[in-house]
Amino acid sequence: MPNKIMSINAGSSSLKFQLFEMPEEKLLVKGLFERLGGNDEAIFGYSTDSAKESTQLSISSHKEAVDFLLKFLIDKNILETLEELKGVGHRVAHGGEEFPKSCVIGIQEEQGIDKLCQLAPLHNPVNLVGIRAFKKALPDTPQVAVFDTSFHQTMPAKNYVYPIPYTYYEEEGIRKYGFHGTSHQFVAQEATKELGEKLTDLKIVSCHLGNGASICAIKNGQSFDTSMGFTPLAGLMMGTRCGDIDPSILTYLMKNKKMDADALEAMMNQQSGFLGVSGASNDSRDILKRASEGDTQSQLALDIFTNRVKTTIGAYAAEMGGIDVLIFTAGIGENAEKVREMCCSELDFLGIKLDAERNKSGDLFIQQDGKPVYVMVIPTNEELKIAQDTFELAK
Repeated sequence: MPNKIMSINAGSSSLKFQLFEMPEEKLLVKGLFERLGGNDEAIFGYSTDSAKESTQLSISSHKEAVDFLLKFLIDKNILETLEELKGVGHRVAHGGEEFPKSCVIGIQEEQGIDKLCQLAPLHNPVNLVGIRAFKKALPDTPQVAVFDTSFHQTMPAKNYVYPIPYTYYEEEGIRKYGFHGTSHQFVAQEATKELGEKLTDLKIVSCHLGNGASICAIKNGQSFDTSMGFTPLAGLMMGTRCGDIDPSILTYLMKNKKMDADALEAMMNQQSGFLGVSGASNDSRDILKRASEGDTQSQLALDIFTNRVKTTIGAYAAEMGGIDVLIFTAGIGENAEKVREMCCSELDFLGIKLDAERNKSGDLFIQQDGKPVYVMVIPTNEELKIAQDTFELAK
């Protein structure tokens, strides 16, 4: 009998869901609640093979959203009974070193996720909201946590230990953790299916480029290095995040602009990146349009972003002793051919050369014929990866 598995991604004011029939991996319905917890009415939208709707709802909490969702699935005959739901998988941003792989959520696991809120104060607390709401609504259904950080727990110490006093790692857990692990793992596995190769035989660089962006070096089938760090702020420039900068900038601003920790965090996380450099937008589509119209700051933002991607690709190829596959995924990576073109320019010495027409069309393979490195555009599906892990653990 087919098993129904739900994938959940809870945000501070949102709740995304996808329902799959497993093991066929058939998507039955997907949707999103927005504006939860605000003064305005919430917005609920969903789509199936035969319907697509959006409506306003008089609900204000994640708990109410979960209750509405479960009733909706029955009312729309997507589920006959809630007993058909054999597992609920939850995206959890930070698993620290305590959670090197996905797990069924019991009391101890919930406490562990709660403890890690100090390392991911913007993410783990809202992930817990979703977990607790579903546990209350479905007390007998297995709840599974799938961590953004788990895939990166295979990194060698030389790639995750920071060159600061070692006691900060021992006592405070300050190290590189990396994020987007579910996405990087998923697209790497999809690439190997298309190539008919073993994941362990390939050296892969995966570029997850969206409003949040990170790159992962995958060697012997495992995460070897990644650009995000102790938090998702590190590495590449992003929509509103600065990525790597000289840390002395912060002490300089503290002394000369009298900025406190909250102001500095807001500047780095919410006022930088595409938005900070362009002065116009955090959306790459706006940046590309403005740059094409001759706006110099938008062009500069685009140049900085693509240059950081390019230098990271080169660095990871050097770390792994070569590169076999380069993957572009997520909102920018999947849809912006100009960004892919700029990221790959002047990488011919690594065997990376794009075919202009294939790149413009967003084909699966976009490299020139005869080039040794496969360059692929693979849509990410973190929700499916969550469902796969949940299905295995719920069995």
